[in-house]
Amino acid sequence: MSDDTPEAELPPEGTTRRRALMLGAVGASAIISIRPALAQTQASILTCEIPVPDPSRRGSYIAADGTLVPSGTPGAFAPATRPFKGQEVKQALSGGQLPGVDYERSRAYTNYIRRLQSGTSGFTCFASLQMPRG
Repeated sequence: MSDDTPEAELPPEGTTRRRALMLGAVGASAIISIRPALAQTQASILTCEIPVPDPSRRGSYIAADGTLVPSGTPGAFAPATRPFKGQEVKQALSGGQLPGVDYERSRAYTNYIRRLQSGTSGFTCFASLQMPRG
């Protein structure tokens, strides 16, 4: 503030401090509210499901590179018998293996999952797994 500001325009002593304390309280309550929401989001990400393949393409097989091919294509794998949970996919994407399938099938399925695009069943779950957690 400049020296020519009339004293009547200056905030009363302590007002600035009270305002800062109030803002701090609001910030703290926001943090308290957000943390449970993040924990809930993390839990839902781990329990969300990714079908392989998308139900609209259920008759297709999955090639080793994750592309969809016609049923019965040599070297391709039949659709998964159940959707995979986010936690299972997260582990498989980190070098693990999807449960209930052999190594080759797990690789084909994870390649399919990596290729998911917006509008495909399971995409939101997969995209959530890719988000960094703080």
